[in-house]
Amino acid sequence: MAETARRPIIIGIGNTDRGDDAAGRMVAQRLADLLPPAITVVELDGEVTSLLSHLETASAAWLIDACRSGAPTGTIKRFDAGTTALPQDLGDLSSHVIGLAEAVELARALGRLPPRCIIYAIEAASFEHGAPVTPAVAKAVEKVAEQVASEISALCL
Repeated sequence: MAETARRPIIIGIGNTDRGDDAAGRMVAQRLADLLPPAITVVELDGEVTSLLSHLETASAAWLIDACRSGAPTGTIKRFDAGTTALPQDLGDLSSHVIGLAEAVELARALGRLPPRCIIYAIEAASFEHGAPVTPAVAKAVEKVAEQVASEISALCL
């Protein structure tokens, strides 16, 4: 099997049917049409093996997910997981059973974490099935999409 070239990847994580949990996937959707084809954009539901598989083939990664840490709704947190381990006192960085922080640290332990791995966590309020995304999270989604596009643009120059 021929080895594929490593490419930068955007991974939007979440569930579009659970209110603010859709935040990561919404960012990915906004970036899919804006970024050059050399950037892979995927949407995942948070399943760890799929996430690890995508990270393993990436030259750089941006992961976006909703979180529950007690901060005001719409708060944006940015972590550079490529240079340092994630802090242990993050609270629930993800809304999924195995959180994003645990998945990233597992990828690091398995040697699958790309050297540049940026995590954006958007503080969410509502995870109810069928609920709409709250206005504060919708605003944060736009900001994160702009920030990620800017970071990728700087990386590609």
